[in-house]
Amino acid sequence: MKMFKTITTMSCAALLMMGCGESKKEMQNANETALITVDQSATAIAETPTIVGVAAGNDNFSTLVAAVKAADLVETLNGKGPFTVFAPTNDAFAKLPDGTVATLLEPNNKSALSGILTYHVVAGSFNAAAVVDAIKANNGVFEVTTVNGGKIKLSLVNGKVTLTDAKGGMATVIMADVPASNGIIHAIDTVVMP
Repeated sequence: MKMFKTITTMSCAALLMMGCGESKKEMQNANETALITVDQSATAIAETPTIVGVAAGNDNFSTLVAAVKAADLVETLNGKGPFTVFAPTNDAFAKLPDGTVATLLEPNNKSALSGILTYHVVAGSFNAAAVVDAIKANNGVFEVTTVNGGKIKLSLVNGKVTLTDAKGGMATVIMADVPASNGIIHAIDTVVMP
């Protein structure tokens, strides 16, 4: 009987130790899984291209990318940011009078081109929901200061975010919340002018 108690006690102790070992192993596995998840998230963030990279990867922005290169703004828009870019599509540039884009891309017009492009950029990262909230909180019109120092009025027209430039021209956001590692892009259907 004494031997039975000793064996039983040793068996219970062994089971307890195995259980603790398994719990410790399970915790270690859970921690490793959490670390892998965090590492994958960090990698995904690191692999997200910058604003210029996102635009360059989308055929709808080829004119914009050419303009950014001609204005020597690649380094700026690849910078830390964050930036919110109201990015004109190729169709938006095509609405300009004939020859305008070609003229703006000429080296002697770099300053004018830079002014137009930076008029489409706002410091900070503002998703569509934040923009809509700001419009509603400001009685239907939210004025933002662009990187070039000019102002753009944001409003809602038929439920869509609309930009009104300094000259009264209007553009509509046609695709919102395109993420980049250093900000966010909202595609617009018309080039706005400072």
